[in-house]
Amino acid sequence: MKKNLIILALAFMAVFAACTKSDFEESYTDPSKVSVSTVEKQFSGVLAANRWYVLPDYWNYFVVLRTTVNRYTQAVGWVNSNNQYVPGNAGITDRWNNYYNFLAQYRELEKIYSAMSADDKADKRIYMIAAAIYFYDHTEKVVTLHGAIPWTEAGMLSTNGGDYQSSYAKYDNADAIYTKILDDLKAFSTELNAITIKPAILTGFKKQDFVNNGELTLWKKYNNSLRLRILERVSDVPAFQARVGTEVAAILNDPATYPVVANNTENIQIDVTNLSSEIHAKNFRTGLEDWNGNLAGKAMIDHMKANNDPRLRALFEPGASAGGVYNGLNPLLTEAAQTTLVNGGTIAIYNRSTLSRNQYFPGVLMTAAEVSFLKAEAYLKANNNAAAKTAYNEGISQSIKFYYAIRGLSADNVAGPLTPTSDAEIAAYTISPGVNWDLALTTADKLKLIAIQKWIHFNVVQPVDAWAELRRFDAPTLSFWVDNANAQTQPPFRWIYPGSEQTYNTANYEAVRSADNLTTKIFWDVR
Repeated sequence: MKKNLIILALAFMAVFAACTKSDFEESYTDPSKVSVSTVEKQFSGVLAANRWYVLPDYWNYFVVLRTTVNRYTQAVGWVNSNNQYVPGNAGITDRWNNYYNFLAQYRELEKIYSAMSADDKADKRIYMIAAAIYFYDHTEKVVTLHGAIPWTEAGMLSTNGGDYQSSYAKYDNADAIYTKILDDLKAFSTELNAITIKPAILTGFKKQDFVNNGELTLWKKYNNSLRLRILERVSDVPAFQARVGTEVAAILNDPATYPVVANNTENIQIDVTNLSSEIHAKNFRTGLEDWNGNLAGKAMIDHMKANNDPRLRALFEPGASAGGVYNGLNPLLTEAAQTTLVNGGTIAIYNRSTLSRNQYFPGVLMTAAEVSFLKAEAYLKANNNAAAKTAYNEGISQSIKFYYAIRGLSADNVAGPLTPTSDAEIAAYTISPGVNWDLALTTADKLKLIAIQKWIHFNVVQPVDAWAELRRFDAPTLSFWVDNANAQTQPPFRWIYPGSEQTYNTANYEAVRSADNLTTKIFWDVR
């Protein structure tokens, strides 16, 4: 961690010039030459610090996701090998370091803001709320991977005047982090409804905000949609259930006060508009495609084929030698049999024109489809079957249209023309046997339908969210090859901590050492 702290010390003062989705062209300022930052520029520094874990990029997809989360959800197919269920140190360490660099940027923003006058704080309050929403979204993802993490005391090296010894941070329990995030997001809901932003401040905010372009309504919807995601994530935990029931009902019953993302034009995402800027998806190709990282998994392909899913042709391409037939790689075959199939070109791949070679692919944070599926779950648990069905079917429609719209952004056509979908095709899909809400007999069956649709919608685009929901629902039911050559014979329930924590943050690490294994479940994984 000492090495990490040095890196973070340099990162604290990184400044990003005014930037929007269409104008993010200035390179990083040399930290060694920066002595003063501002709330405005530091806000952009927060957004930019982890942008390659939002926009699809090489390192995240090839090093981090290819051998971990994408496989644990069978969003992809791969050739089995020994030790395949143990996450690699390179991926774990890089993602961990990136988060703490990101957190350090956020702490520096807090430090700058805290030194301002009361009037200036009031003027710049929107920056702090927006930064916190974005920060909490990504904090929840790190908790999803690891469980307890250093948090409330982390990133304080600059605040502590460069004192390393006083800057080693204790671990916060995952449930405590969730509680703090939910408390703050609830307060932000109220505050955003009452906030007044001076025109000059709003103009500056629009320049610095390349997530929502300074649109206050979208920040409200991002905030409340994130609340809904996290509330449903903990909805089966007894200690949270009373809160979940009250707050989810408030969100669903009062959309004027608690607006959420409701259609694809409101999706929260970092749009790519200028390939010459630092906002792009140009490295998605190598990240997903290298070393067969884009092979289709059998379970997903089979479900889509059996139910005539309109997303099949938008998300996948048949193998080059498959005669137009979509085939997924069976995870239970031997390594030799899988290798023969892969080399034979009969296994489908993710659609290159829609995804990996689409240099305009956005950095997806929250979509209308996800929110609709969250609503469906909430309505179902509240015994409102009609509303649940409506939200479920709406989520399916939004998901399908989302991927067709994404393909429309692409300048690549290596996959060939995409036959458009239609409302009639979508409607037919919703009444297919493996999708039809009315054929599900029990609440558990309907929850499984929601889980499967989330799994398809998230695929390799929102892989961490996909793994979280797979563990929470235990659905869809997936079968994995048993790795008898390793103690970890099946996919893990969490990632371990990077080795730097044991080496440098030793005293604090001792508090979590007993849970630092691949078999300890995250607290919300109670099924």
